[in-house]
Amino acid sequence: MTKQNSIVHPELQGVLKKSPSIHYSRNNLWLIRSLISLMPASKAPEEVSVKNVIINNGDGSVKIRLRIYQPLKSARATPVLIWMHGGGYIIGKPEMEDAICIQFVCELGISIVSVDYRLAPKHPYPAGLEDCYSALIWAKENANALGFDVNRMAVGGTSAGGGLAAALAQLAFDRREVSPIFQLLTYPMLDDRTVLRADIDDSNSPTWSHKNNKFGWESYLGKNYGAETPPKYAAPARRSDLSGLPKAWIGVGTLDIFFDEDTAYAQRLKEAGITCDLEVVQGAFHGFDAFDHSLPLVQEFRKSQISALGKYLVG
Repeated sequence: MTKQNSIVHPELQGVLKKSPSIHYSRNNLWLIRSLISLMPASKAPEEVSVKNVIINNGDGSVKIRLRIYQPLKSARATPVLIWMHGGGYIIGKPEMEDAICIQFVCELGISIVSVDYRLAPKHPYPAGLEDCYSALIWAKENANALGFDVNRMAVGGTSAGGGLAAALAQLAFDRREVSPIFQLLTYPMLDDRTVLRADIDDSNSPTWSHKNNKFGWESYLGKNYGAETPPKYAAPARRSDLSGLPKAWIGVGTLDIFFDEDTAYAQRLKEAGITCDLEVVQGAFHGFDAFDHSLPLVQEFRKSQISALGKYLVG
C-alpha cells in the first residue's frame, strides 16, 4: 500500500473521524461480542420474510443457526446466496448484515441463507468453514421445500465472511456434492501471509488494523498462521490451482489492509481462466460501506455487487 493510495476519499473523511479504532484481544473479545449481541435486527419490509432456522451439521454434533431471507411473492424457484458475515473470524452475527441481505432480496428477488458460524479462538479452523459447508448442503437438500433453485446457488460474504466464501467455493469444488456458480467476495480476508508484512500503512484503516489482522489469523489458525504449508482451505489465497472455481466479483478499497491480497487473488482467478470482476474503490478503507448507506460512493459499490449478482446468479 503506497503513499499515493493513502488519501481518504472525500466522502469518507467524516466517517473516518467518527470511526473508533478498536484493538481486539482475548481480554476484550467477550465485551465486544456482548455489545454486538445487543445490536437490534433491521426491520424487513413487508415483501421480505426473515426467519431463523436451526440445523445440524454434517455429523449431528453441532447446532447451527441460519438466518433466511426470502421474497414473499415469487412465482418460481429463487436463486439462493449462502452468506457469511464479517468479523475477522472472531466476532459477528448474521443480524449485523441484515440491511445488505434485505436489499439484495428486494432488488434481485433472490433468497439468502446467512450462517451463524462458530467463531475463533474457541472454535478455530475448520469449525466455521464446516458450518458454512453444512449450510450449503442443507440449502441444496431442502431446496424443493424452500423454493430454492439448486442450479443457481452462490456463496458470498464480507471480510472474514468473504474469506469463508472463497474457501467454501474451493471446498465445494473439491468435494463435488454441490456446485455454486458464483462467489461474491467483499473485501475478503484471504491470505494469512499479510500479517508477516512490515510495509503496510494502516493509519487510515481504523476498522481493521495490521495488529487486529494478526490477532484474527492467530485466533483462527493458531501456530499455523503464516506457515509454509497452512491447512488446506484455511487461507484461500494459498491454493495453488484456482482453475474450475466459480465466477467471481471482488470489491476492495485502496486503503484496505486486504487490498494487495484481494487484487492479487482476482488476477490469479483471471489467469486461471475464471471470470472475475474487480471493483476497486479509491480512498476507501476496510468496511467503508457499513457506516453510511446514503453516500454516493457506497451506493455505487452496492450497485456493482447487485449488478454482478444479477448477471452471474439471477441471469
